[in-house]
Amino acid sequence: MSTLPHHPNWVNGAYQLTTEERIPIINPATEAIIATIDSTSSEMVSSVIESSLQNFSSGVWSKADASARFAVLSKAADLLRARLPEFINLETHQTGRPIREMEAQLQRIPEWLEYFASLARTQEGRVTPFKGPVINTLTRLPLGVVVQITPWNHPLLIATKKIGAALAAGNSVIVKPSESAPLSVLDMGKLFQDAGLPDGTLQILSGYGRETGKFLCESPLISKIDLTGGLGTYASIAPTASKNLIPITAELGGKAPVCFFPSIPVEKGVRAALFASFIASGQTCVTGSRLLIHAEIYNQFVELLVQRTAALRVGDPTDDRTQIGAVISRASVERCTAFVSQAMREGGKVLCGGKPISVGGKGFFFEPTLIETNMASNLACNEVFGPVIAIIKCESEEEIIKVANATSFALGASVWTNDFNQAHRVADKIDAGIVWINGHHLNDPSSPWGGFKESGMGKENGIEAYESYTKVKSTVINYGQDPTWFDDEVQNARYG
Repeated sequence: MSTLPHHPNWVNGAYQLTTEERIPIINPATEAIIATIDSTSSEMVSSVIESSLQNFSSGVWSKADASARFAVLSKAADLLRARLPEFINLETHQTGRPIREMEAQLQRIPEWLEYFASLARTQEGRVTPFKGPVINTLTRLPLGVVVQITPWNHPLLIATKKIGAALAAGNSVIVKPSESAPLSVLDMGKLFQDAGLPDGTLQILSGYGRETGKFLCESPLISKIDLTGGLGTYASIAPTASKNLIPITAELGGKAPVCFFPSIPVEKGVRAALFASFIASGQTCVTGSRLLIHAEIYNQFVELLVQRTAALRVGDPTDDRTQIGAVISRASVERCTAFVSQAMREGGKVLCGGKPISVGGKGFFFEPTLIETNMASNLACNEVFGPVIAIIKCESEEEIIKVANATSFALGASVWTNDFNQAHRVADKIDAGIVWINGHHLNDPSSPWGGFKESGMGKENGIEAYESYTKVKSTVINYGQDPTWFDDEVQNARYG
């Protein structure tokens, strides 16, 4: 392992080896170890939090002019755009996602830095309609040292979303990327330094979530936690955060329904279903993991969908022809297998796929899988995070809405219909933070991203994300109203 490239932590403006304990990073498509990272100790976490607090208190970034923040984030966007081929290659190897997907996704990531740069430059305070000859100004200030826990499925995209918003608002940031795919995020440290970000403003620490992530979230010195992960992770950090009065933004997963109505052409609907369900091998929080198909088109729709799913090209993620890459780990393969087995025990019918496979005898791959089931099944209610999709036949618009809302998750959903009135009627009744009409996986830096119920709280993207990294200070200025004094009798009274 000593001959492998090692990606150390980014601390105070330099890559620093902070521990002798190393974590291997595995390419899920080949099972080969491609690099190692640090397993950061609690002592090192404490040291980095303290230095980040010093950085924030110094004002070098927290009190920098808005124009300076704009310049740094804009420069970072330019540098990232110039280095995209390097990052695309890195993301493909550490996640096992097809390179064609990574090229499409990463091309857009600089837009998030440009968007938040613009917010930093244009954000304005306001004056409230205070009664009397009084002016009340509201000013947004950065929170302090913020901790961001980022996932492995979209390593660079989700980290950039969070980092951009937090830096634009003037915070000092500590990022803990997933130990499964941290390499691209670690490489962002030098990029931001080259863009002019003061050293110590962005720290990037690797390690296991149950250790390094836990140490970060338990510190009373931090001012916010921004987590993308599972409900279990949130449950483990929330009690301590609550005790320390630390706010949490949490994106915790989903079980997105994709709703197909008779007015949508079957060919178009099937193409939409494939895109919604199998991007990233089903490993996204808004994977179209429940296909709710109206009975009028069900048989024709499912017949064509099964044909197209069986024809998807599973293979080497670095091959431009590959449509379905690997899942992240052996544990993910086992989870997919378990969902298929339980679905069959519950009476589900496997229409396509359903088994682990390998490419060249190696890799963590699972066949794109379609299972006909019912709304109460485990597969229809719980997140797989893999290419195992529930198909549910619905007799009416009302039943589609009922099934769409029948899980504890409420992040994303999509509605496919050419009936304008129906589109808006159904979208209005679906309980989800994001509802697409005739689209899926659509994303933009300006569009708030976050769900309801067990899908989490708070938002990524948009003004909402920026403002969540600020606190509001109210300054009240009396310019013409005499102070109200106690009268002499009261003023001279004695209280025992």
